[in-house]
Amino acid sequence: MAGPLLTREVHDALRNAARAGKPAVECSLDLGRSTTTVKVDEDGWTWQGRRFPYLDSCKARTIYYWVDDAFQPVQRFTTSLVKLVPTRWGPPTFEIDGIKMHPTEHVSPYADAERKVGLVRPRGKVILDTCGGLGYTAAACLQGGAKQVLSYEKSEDVIWLRGLNPWSPQAGGALALTHGDIAGHLPTLPEGSVDAILHDPPRFGIAGELYSQAFYDELARVLKRKGLLFHYTGSPNKLTSGRDVPREVAKRLRSAGFAAELRGDGVLATKT
Repeated sequence: MAGPLLTREVHDALRNAARAGKPAVECSLDLGRSTTTVKVDEDGWTWQGRRFPYLDSCKARTIYYWVDDAFQPVQRFTTSLVKLVPTRWGPPTFEIDGIKMHPTEHVSPYADAERKVGLVRPRGKVILDTCGGLGYTAAACLQGGAKQVLSYEKSEDVIWLRGLNPWSPQAGGALALTHGDIAGHLPTLPEGSVDAILHDPPRFGIAGELYSQAFYDELARVLKRKGLLFHYTGSPNKLTSGRDVPREVAKRLRSAGFAAELRGDGVLATKT
């Protein structure tokens, strides 16, 4: 039985219902994937026959999970603070040292992944998902009819987040998830073995090797002729960063044998 996930919004709804004398409240304990009935009273709440306490402090921008008879934040610190963060859309994002990994202000991270995936037309294709994150890109590929998704995620902590996130797809079947650095695994993939690529790396300052000419040459090697690639770059501020990352990316992709054009928040390329 999966344990409940709490946000401040849900926690406040439970407490407010109890204070108002209501015996139960309808809410979501899986970040909006479903709704359930929770019995409440002044001292705590009951769900699926299990008793849970109210938190002394329930912070915004934090998701809590039940472990060792207490609620703890869904976060880890190994070399960086990796944290699952709620959004108003339901599907959460995650942060690394406070840097948000998905756009969430105007769009759901799930819908944003669907838009990016649509650019490479996934139906019937073998797709390389270089930086898997929470798995939203892979999920959108599968929903779009991809034949197979080869997904790589370097961070053990991010894979741990996936295990607690009800919006993350389960590995298996058409989704092959590898815990490893794509930069190291890419040379082991056969030439022309994938039909499309989705490359959504961390920002340049964190993972510059994933923006290198050598890396793009390898992407071109494993991609079939006329295969599509979408490379997310975001829109870094040229005035503060001093560089035009999207145009630099497009230039290197062209050198690797792609026809490349700026498209929205990234670069869309076709192997020539």
